[in-house]
Amino acid sequence: MELPELREEVCAANIALAAQGLAPFTWGNASGADRERGVFAIKPSGVPYEVLRPKDIVVVDIETGAVVDGAQRPSSDTPTHRRLYQAFPDVGGVAHTHSHYATVWAQTCRSIPCLGTTHADAFAGPVPVTRFLDAAEVARNYEDETGGIIAECFGAGAADPMEVPGVLVAGHAPFAWGANVQKAVEHAGILEETARMAFHTLLLNPTVAPLPEHISGKHFARKHGPDAYYGQPGG
Repeated sequence: MELPELREEVCAANIALAAQGLAPFTWGNASGADRERGVFAIKPSGVPYEVLRPKDIVVVDIETGAVVDGAQRPSSDTPTHRRLYQAFPDVGGVAHTHSHYATVWAQTCRSIPCLGTTHADAFAGPVPVTRFLDAAEVARNYEDETGGIIAECFGAGAADPMEVPGVLVAGHAPFAWGANVQKAVEHAGILEETARMAFHTLLLNPTVAPLPEHISGKHFARKHGPDAYYGQPGG
């Protein structure tokens, strides 16, 4: 199962994480899914972005977690990506980073409130933060359980993962996703910029209120959904 096009896309997405400053050192990974074949492709563990090539990308079965193609060990975060593909059927790409400001918010265990229209253009509400894993979850399967607490954040109608395409893992760092791996990387970048803006907004005014819902809802709707009118038709 060579999947050359998917491997190229995933390789390019991982390189883009580093080029955009979202994943310093080897602190990040991106994956892309082929839903028809039931697999996803992901960066190999610990391989520097500057030497990463499409042939290095590892292909993993979504259902079983088994490596179905690739000579290298997949990212240590592979079980988290897999859990997200299982929990969110419309997701076609996942990006995990340790980008500075989003990670700061994750380490403070605070969700990112919607304070302005830049946030509202991409996220229909606050970017949530998970709870901490408990000791039993860490011992059982740390990376898989990380995906579980992310899915938990969006359970029972708490939020639509396609309308809030990102999350902060408490004490850890952000994950973002989208319809494909390119969108996942884009959302990771928007999440970082949103986190940076919120940080500085609260620094200037610690008592600032969230953006009124009639404004935030309008900004999200004009870019997303059946009544969207931002951009060009078919673009």
